[in-house]
Amino acid sequence: MSSTPSVDLRVQLGRLALRNPILVASGTFGYAREMEKLVKLDSLGGILPKTITLNPRPGNAPWRTVETSSGLLNSIGLDNDGVDYFVENHLQYLRTIDTAIIVSVAGKSRDEFIELAKRIEAAGGASALELNVSCPNVSGGVDFGTDPAMCEQVIRGVREACGLPILAKLTPNVSRIADIAKAAEAGGADAISCINTLLGMAIDWRKKRPILGNIMGGLSGPAIKPVALRCVYQVARAVQIPVVGIGGIATIDDVMEFMAAGASAIQVGTANYYDPQVSQRLVEQLPESLHEIGATSAAQAVKTF
Repeated sequence: MSSTPSVDLRVQLGRLALRNPILVASGTFGYAREMEKLVKLDSLGGILPKTITLNPRPGNAPWRTVETSSGLLNSIGLDNDGVDYFVENHLQYLRTIDTAIIVSVAGKSRDEFIELAKRIEAAGGASALELNVSCPNVSGGVDFGTDPAMCEQVIRGVREACGLPILAKLTPNVSRIADIAKAAEAGGADAISCINTLLGMAIDWRKKRPILGNIMGGLSGPAIKPVALRCVYQVARAVQIPVVGIGGIATIDDVMEFMAAGASAIQVGTANYYDPQVSQRLVEQLPESLHEIGATSAAQAVKTF
């Protein structure tokens, strides 16, 4: 690593500046405090804490997770203590980390998204917001991410009410994800995060019933990487704003593939569960891989075909 020439890892996602393109995905890294003894948090390009909602949510009935072939099904149901608890207990700690803190929020309505954005901005300490309009395991969770008009309205409402940069996290569970991405761009999003999990289920055939308490859940992990790459490729060619790739990323090769498909940054998700230090290692490996393709900056690796 020491012999690798200097490479500029800085990334610009609209109004959001990152020191490097390696982020950790919401819901897979807790509220960061849980990982501080395992990962050098300030080495990361950004941290996305677990998604928060306006009011506390108990989440879905168990079982909530099921391992699958090369993946994980989850039906957590956005279990969290609500925005007030987040601000008073988690955000104070997150402010102390020297990296971008991108707060993931989910609302039942346009007004809830706006209220969440206002409260997070007023509290201070957040670098940006990721609007989770695509959670597949809560009632109404994907509505804003499957209807272009609704998606644009939510993004526009938050943009008008809040000065923080906005990432719109989209679902792959649509016919044309590029149409949703264009609507998010029209609404004022600074970047598009894609993708959230794929809707799936697991069945206990002996008991003749679903294993997840909510019947269906979101599939993540290496199994969804080809779908995620396809979505990033399509979205990156449909919009003018940056794209953040998510889905099955666990190695530096995965990172470079997503950048070649059009992702300016990536988020590591499920891999955090079985390899907690993977994100830090990817940051360390990235300069050498960029140098291998003749790039002197992370930006030069984006959309190379």
